[in-house]
Amino acid sequence: MFGFLKKDPQRKLKAQIRSKYEESVRLQRNGKIKEYGEIMAEIDTLESKLKAST
Repeated sequence: MFGFLKKDPQRKLKAQIRSKYEESVRLQRNGKIKEYGEIMAEIDTLESKLKAST
């Protein structure tokens, strides 16, 4: 009945992924390839969590 009041965990993961992608673009443009690779690894784990939750 009050399902609309529950937080959506997928929505939170998608927001985190979007934020990490924006950060990765900024790092790549600034030439910080090592940090870019680390962020991309984090994105990969977040995306796998998202796929597991669906």
